Amino acid sequence: MITGITLILLSFIAVPSILLAKKPNARELLDKVAPYQGWIGMLFCFWGIYGIIFSGVLGMGMIAHWPVYWATLLAVNVLQAALGFMLGYGLIAKYAFSKNEEARLKGEQLLAKLAPKQGKIGMLGIFVGIWCIVSAILFH
Repeated sequence: MITGITLILLSFIAVPSILLAKKPNARELLDKVAPYQGWIGMLFCFWGIYGIIFSGVLGMGMIAHWPVYWATLLAVNVLQAALGFMLGYGLIAKYAFSKNEEARLKGEQLLAKLAPKQGKIGMLGIFVGIWCIVSAILFH
């Protein structure tokens, strides 16, 4: 359930227009979070990759008993990694790609592909986060 909540919060950070449309005074909150956006993104990128490896790949045994919950966790982790990568690319490039030019170029290409879809990925993150909370209650 915590995973779903964190995905929803990450999605709101990635797509602030959604939050601002509902609550115009949310600009203050988003301005407070903005200096930490890169660190939040980098954290969620690595957390999503960790989840893909351990929940998705190494947790494939769950498919036999909880296939919907396993697919939900995999989707949550993929979305966390993607949104985290987009939000934290500046720091990721600074620390992880600083010595490897080829990796930096591949990262920029991936960011160029994902950036136009950030709004859609953020919206999907909100819906998958809500579904993650519901599925945790129903299937776990």
